[in-house]
Amino acid sequence: MTQTPTPATPVHWKVVVDAGDPHAQADFWAAALRYVVEDHSALIGKLLGAGAVPADLTVESHGRRAWRDLAAVRHPDDPYEEESGTGHGRRLLFQRVPEAKTAKNRLHLDLHPGAGSREEEQARLEGLGARVLRRVEEPSGSWLVMADPEGNEFCLH
Repeated sequence: MTQTPTPATPVHWKVVVDAGDPHAQADFWAAALRYVVEDHSALIGKLLGAGAVPADLTVESHGRRAWRDLAAVRHPDDPYEEESGTGHGRRLLFQRVPEAKTAKNRLHLDLHPGAGSREEEQARLEGLGARVLRRVEEPSGSWLVMADPEGNEFCLH
């Protein structure tokens, strides 16, 4: 039997980043991208109240309950679910893992702050805890390879 193809619906996605401290990483990337840290406290409160999750799966972050091992940031203009605080657009999710980063990323973010503002943005990112790993000068352009506080590489164009 041949199935009729369904209309092409874009796939919802998020970038998931392994982290030693997901809340610190979320704070860094929220500031770096000018995003907001997602607030899941209403959902967590509901689940705790119903006895559906134990309290030891949560921590206090920014004066509210948060998942111990997960933190996310989203673009401030994108839609989100009010009941859970979960973004439905541009989003990074940081999940706790036991091991430290050991090799070069296979995936990274490229940040494009706008023409003529790379040096100012570099200084701002370094103030947040990033560091420059190297400068790249090629015929196709120049950029900085930087690392976030846990060593994950990203490029600043």
